[in-house]
Amino acid sequence: MTTPERFTAGAVDLGEIKARAEARSQAQSRGGDTGGGVPTSFTVTRSNIEIEVIERSMQVPVVLLIGSDEVESSRQLRTDLTDLAAAAGHDWLFGYIDAQAAPELAQIFGATALPTVIAIAGGRPLADFQGGQPQSALQEWTAAVVGACAGKLQGLPQQSGTGESADDEDPGDPRFAPAEDAMAQGDFDAAIAVYDDILAKEPANTDAKLARDNARLLKRLSGADPAVDAVAEADADPSDIDKAFAAADATIAAGDPEPAFDRLITLLASNTGDRKAAVKERLLELFALFATDDPRVIAARGRMASALF
Repeated sequence: MTTPERFTAGAVDLGEIKARAEARSQAQSRGGDTGGGVPTSFTVTRSNIEIEVIERSMQVPVVLLIGSDEVESSRQLRTDLTDLAAAAGHDWLFGYIDAQAAPELAQIFGATALPTVIAIAGGRPLADFQGGQPQSALQEWTAAVVGACAGKLQGLPQQSGTGESADDEDPGDPRFAPAEDAMAQGDFDAAIAVYDDILAKEPANTDAKLARDNARLLKRLSGADPAVDAVAEADADPSDIDKAFAAADATIAAGDPEPAFDRLITLLASNTGDRKAAVKERLLELFALFATDDPRVIAARGRMASALF
């Protein structure tokens, strides 16, 4: 995840678009525009980028997915982000850019790989990442983006939301705020430290544990070399624990956890001592990214128990 300081120059002058969007947004604010019926998800085109992305990001963060329907991880991200945006109650909006149908839009945002996800706030990029992520990590990341923008944007007009008052919303644990800010800036170590501090005092805090494990996964993925095929590397050297861990992260991020679980369970059965303990710890950390009643996790836990004894 990165925090670029400006848009990459492209076929459209985003600086000019941003200036026009700011002026129109301020005029609408003074005029009391209600702006009702704002969709939580939309497809970005050259004709709507100014209003639905740049102008809208003056009000709430807009998360963009630059992808292709031919890429499996891109399709999964589109589904997950659509669902998360719908559940977020207009705290943020989701826009999809089809890089094949609109390559000039992908160029505008400097996408060098598919899929790429970028959070836009105040007409500027706030944070981004490349590649797939599990839905739990996406939820954590988008929450961090929203937290980083708190009090800094205009907010959508009231009629754009779900009708619930701000007083009815669960503000969440305020102790998570520094970690969410750090996540939005790509400072995973700082975020992990916040969650570790909470867990040191409250070992049974499942929300903090899930958030920390998501931060750990995002940190590992952000440090991975995109030019290296982690799965192929691990297949070529199946006894190497570090390569197995990297491959498991990659398949989890691609939305396919079962091969990740299988790889580590096989490694668990073939190791002893500290190596076995390390594999077990990583498996439990990956399990925690999913619901406890997820049938894939239930089946993998059973196989893990057999491998332990």
